[in-house]
Amino acid sequence: MEVLKYSYLDEKIDEVKEQGFLNYRTSELPTWCPGCGYFGITHAMVQACDALGLKNEEICVASGIGCAGRYPIFMKAYGFHTVHGRSIPIASGIKLARQDLTVFAVGGDGDILGIGGGHLPHIARKNIDITLFLFDNSIYGLTKGQTSPTTPLSQVTNSHSQGNPDTPLRPVFLALAHGASFVARCYAGDVEGMKNIFTQAISHKGFSFLHIVSPCVTFDKVNITWKRLRENFRAVPSVHDPSDYRAAIQMAEDPRPIFGLFYHDPSRQSYQENLRGKRSPENSKSSER
Repeated sequence: MEVLKYSYLDEKIDEVKEQGFLNYRTSELPTWCPGCGYFGITHAMVQACDALGLKNEEICVASGIGCAGRYPIFMKAYGFHTVHGRSIPIASGIKLARQDLTVFAVGGDGDILGIGGGHLPHIARKNIDITLFLFDNSIYGLTKGQTSPTTPLSQVTNSHSQGNPDTPLRPVFLALAHGASFVARCYAGDVEGMKNIFTQAISHKGFSFLHIVSPCVTFDKVNITWKRLRENFRAVPSVHDPSDYRAAIQMAEDPRPIFGLFYHDPSRQSYQENLRGKRSPENSKSSER
């Protein structure tokens, strides 16, 4: 009888199991294109959950439609694969109904800034305690390469053969302008950096906005590529004070890609804390007078 040898792959699988990352992954294999940055984002997300010691039944993920919309299928947690552009209101409702859950909203640049763009101002101003992961590859990948709200000006796409005529939106600037209390930009090729930022964002009591830049290796081989992102990578200066809103705005206006924590206001009350304050016995007695 032939004895099967313990292979290099077996060794690596055991190593990953020991690290606890597979505790947050389902048996479904991701169906993204080979080389897609969403694999790195997923790995960083489960690393952050593991670092925080979150239990599977304590996490709920709401997604919309598009390549990023598939995410709940691959994460071992409660999940909602919702309609296009509606991950934010669904996640908000989940958190308001179940404040004990750690709630993630996941969506692409079209999902969050296109059809779902009207929800971003309100989740930011209310400061509901969820974490929004914006997977931004600046293209409609699932529907075969059309222009999205963040596609660079003049980029040729399958919907604009003469070049994109529309000025792209600036996600970090928008989040800051709408009043988000935690705003950061990450790079899909920097798993360790994403893990650190994700851990901070999930721990933040209030609305956390994460703009995650990733190339689309299938439909954009010119503008937002792994090579160009690596060459142009710039970290937020070490001297930057995340509580300095004006400095954060200035960095967000910089056309060059800057990655890291832009803004953090831990002193601002979350929507849930405001509601609890209004329902306190002291406030109830005051309203009776």
